[in-house]
Amino acid sequence: PVANATITPGPLAHQVLAGDNVTLRCSVQVGSAPVTFTWLHNRQEVAQGPLLELRDIDVEHSGPYQCVATNQLGQDGHRVLRALSPELALTVKTWGHRDTVAAGVGGALLFLLLLVGVIVAWHWWHRV
Repeated sequence: PVANATITPGPLAHQVLAGDNVTLRCSVQVGSAPVTFTWLHNRQEVAQGPLLELRDIDVEHSGPYQCVATNQLGQDGHRVLRALSPELALTVKTWGHRDTVAAGVGGALLFLLLLVGVIVAWHWWHRV
């Protein structure tokens, strides 16, 4: 029977940027061939096979992933055995327009603060 299904890469939390490509591999430590693999995202089936390739990911790809490994026992193949991997939580971060605007506003405010400081210091220096 199949046992000890795992997803690599680990650890259980994996953070990536929007637009990246991610490949997850499911494997079992125990189990006689043929072993089939099914991928779950948010408990819904999304793919088959030992590799799950996510291309140009976005926020919708965030959430828990699991793989289910199955094989059949006996020559009649009537006994199906399953092994469920631990969840891998994928977090997709975006670096969109909001982040750029926030960084620009923050930089402008810092510049204005420094400019005011220089002006105050210059006036103070010339008064003394």
